Amino acid sequence: MAPMTCCCSLVTLRRWLPVLAWLPNYSLQWLKMDFIAGLSVTLTVIPQALAYAEVAGLPPQFGLYSAFMGCFVYLFLGTSRDVTLGPTAIMSLLVASYTFHEPAYAVLLAFLSGCIQLALRFLGLGFLLDFISCPVIRGFTSAAAVTIGFGQVKNLLGLQHVPRQLFLQVYHIFRNIGDTRVGDAALGLVCALLLLLLRLLRARLPPVHREMALGARLSHGLLWTVTTARNALVVSFAALFAYSFEVTGYQPFVLTGKIVEGLPSLQTPPFSLATANRTASFTDMVQDMGAGLVVVPLMGLLESIAVAKSFASQNNYRIDANQELLSIGLTNVLGSFLSSFPVTGSFGRTAVNAQSGVCTPAGGLVTGRPGGCHHHGRGPPVRHQDRQGALAREEYVVPPLSARGPRGSPAISSEPQWLGLDLLPLCVTFLLCLWEVQYGILAGTLVSMLLLLHSVARPEMQVSERPVLVLQPASGLYFPTIEALREALVSRALQASPPRCAILDCSHVCHVDYTVVLGLGELLGDFRRQGVTLAFVGLQGPVLRGLLSTDLKGVQHFPTLEEAEKCLSEGPGTQPYSCSDDSVPEHRVALLKA
Repeated sequence: MAPMTCCCSLVTLRRWLPVLAWLPNYSLQWLKMDFIAGLSVTLTVIPQALAYAEVAGLPPQFGLYSAFMGCFVYLFLGTSRDVTLGPTAIMSLLVASYTFHEPAYAVLLAFLSGCIQLALRFLGLGFLLDFISCPVIRGFTSAAAVTIGFGQVKNLLGLQHVPRQLFLQVYHIFRNIGDTRVGDAALGLVCALLLLLLRLLRARLPPVHREMALGARLSHGLLWTVTTARNALVVSFAALFAYSFEVTGYQPFVLTGKIVEGLPSLQTPPFSLATANRTASFTDMVQDMGAGLVVVPLMGLLESIAVAKSFASQNNYRIDANQELLSIGLTNVLGSFLSSFPVTGSFGRTAVNAQSGVCTPAGGLVTGRPGGCHHHGRGPPVRHQDRQGALAREEYVVPPLSARGPRGSPAISSEPQWLGLDLLPLCVTFLLCLWEVQYGILAGTLVSMLLLLHSVARPEMQVSERPVLVLQPASGLYFPTIEALREALVSRALQASPPRCAILDCSHVCHVDYTVVLGLGELLGDFRRQGVTLAFVGLQGPVLRGLLSTDLKGVQHFPTLEEAEKCLSEGPGTQPYSCSDDSVPEHRVALLKA
């Protein structure tokens, strides 16, 4: 008994700490691949972290603060070898919507989001994410692509004091187009062009073959490194170019400014905020963030799990969704003690990680080594980084958001039978997210749930006009369905001249509730008063058990449709199963009573 208990304890420990499953088999080859992948992600995450902080309306160092905690947490708790946790475009846009460009609100939002995500994990409420449908996510990500992409136009033109709201941005940009800074616009266009060329080169880079010569392999590796790290290289080029003007005493560009050096101090999240006008208590801050306390943690979980499942299916391994909930929740809670804003799984950096050949989550040690991300923020290149680098950095964000769904699938399905159903919540979400993110997500989710409820209340019913009317519901019968079922049977059978018998084919029905059973009893009475019969075919165990439990009178159940038609069209001959224990077969009586 003791060995069995020990074995169960070890399995439980490995389930809660997945690092114990792969660490004993770790090899030098894995170390090499993890180091290369971690270095590639590091070159990507630094410029992205700075860009995402700007999208969130926070000082750039907060993007770096948010970039490394997830690497260490996921090393021990993650079940996907590819996923990297950190700041993303979607999370940054949501943070900007709910934190008023105030770092204290962003850090507190990270803490509360992590607590909510952990609560969902331990209470088993992760199924709530299933009610946010793919059209809602795709409408939101498409609107985010437009909002983030257009938000960089003001940086490209060097305009200042432009509002965050999209429609106000359009108005102010066209109103102040004459104030465009030529230097900023020129450098931004050059950066965008370089990124586009490097991206096209990366897409057309041929695969490596064993027959290739050593020189060709080295050239291929150099090109792969340059094209993969294009964000970091182009941003470094822009920063050095701007720094060269700073040295000469002439600066034609708008700069990011000095970034605070060193790691943030370990401290509890701010539960109050003192400003010049007032002191906001914890309750005031929670009320100010409002719907963000629901939208941010749910969207973070949805994005992270979608990314993990996508790469798990591509690379033939499985993930534990509950463990992923634990990882992202704990990352946000612990990160808030180091001034992080909410983070989630990044599709772009996860793709870089997978393409680099990562073998285990240990690649995150290279990406998030103690202070590694932030110490890369030192020195003149970043301190004097031109703000046009924001336009260049967003190259890695906007096209993937607008072209992909949450799992890398096309943003809108090309199948015509899905367009009519999916376009409504997608369009509602997209249009309202251009106005306010929370309204778009909530309205799109509401529309999706209304469509779902309509399909439950009015399921498809196949009607066969035989000598006996046959009606077959396509799904389960629930209390909103009984009125539609009654209308279909009454209009086609009882209101016919003369009234006719009907067969209800329940072969696709696996569940009925008490309201449906009462409604069926009323239908049986209506048919009996008209001198015709309503018979049932294909009643499954749970459904038949529900009918037996209410002692309905006059229920006739046939095993096959042919027997039911023969009995009802030719009169007595084939004996149906009634709901009395005397006429139901013995094996079925035993099953139902059990």
